[in-house]
Amino acid sequence: MILKMKLNSLKQTLFLLIWMVLPLLSFAGDQADVLFAAGNASYAKGHYKEALASYQKILEFDGQSAAVYFNMGNASYKLADIPSALLYYEKAHRISPNDEDIKANIRLANSKTSDQIEEVPEFFLNRWWNSFMLSFSVHTLSIWSIILVLLGSAFMIFYFFAESFLVKKSSFFAAILFLFCGVFVVFISSRQVSYFKEHRQGIIFMSPVTVKSAPAEQSGSLFVIHEGIKVNVLGGNNGWLRIRLANGNQGWVKQADLKEI
Repeated sequence: MILKMKLNSLKQTLFLLIWMVLPLLSFAGDQADVLFAAGNASYAKGHYKEALASYQKILEFDGQSAAVYFNMGNASYKLADIPSALLYYEKAHRISPNDEDIKANIRLANSKTSDQIEEVPEFFLNRWWNSFMLSFSVHTLSIWSIILVLLGSAFMIFYFFAESFLVKKSSFFAAILFLFCGVFVVFISSRQVSYFKEHRQGIIFMSPVTVKSAPAEQSGSLFVIHEGIKVNVLGGNNGWLRIRLANGNQGWVKQADLKEI
């Protein structure tokens, strides 16, 4: 009796929490939609600063969003703030790496930077694997993994309850195939998340920036870069970051000189 009363109390508490949280989630979603529409309206009128302010507020309600970051990049580009445009485009790219509009705008914004750095050719197998891995967003991969696992589970149920040998055999192999594909999609999704975590990158926001040979002001100067350049961040030390350019050149810059993606 005591246990039953505790269970009933727990159920009532859960229902109360759900009843309180769901309206808040709905309110947050409605607020995000209103702000997104307001940002788009400001953008259409050419009020790009107001549009940016609206989009920025959406991130407080709705978390990260490829569409919001993409529009923030567009507004920054219109304001001739190329470093910010690239930062937002790259943030959008991490969420939706297969979006061709985002890729095109990254190329357009990069063409406006002072430094045109030629990338070191990547081994073709690595290039192929990264291209394949980034063909879909994590969100899309997550949906497909659920669908495939559910299909595999459904065929497994058919296998256990079917009376016909042919149906049992077909269901078994179909279940194995769908479950294997589901696990593979989960693997691809996890690799994509790990890829972006391992590839710590940033956009230079100061110009010019003298890259040093060591994390100290008095150390030797190696080369000079300008705002808008994307760099790989290899590590940090006492307010300095060790960076590597696309052409392989490395050095140290002040942490305040860039913003991480």
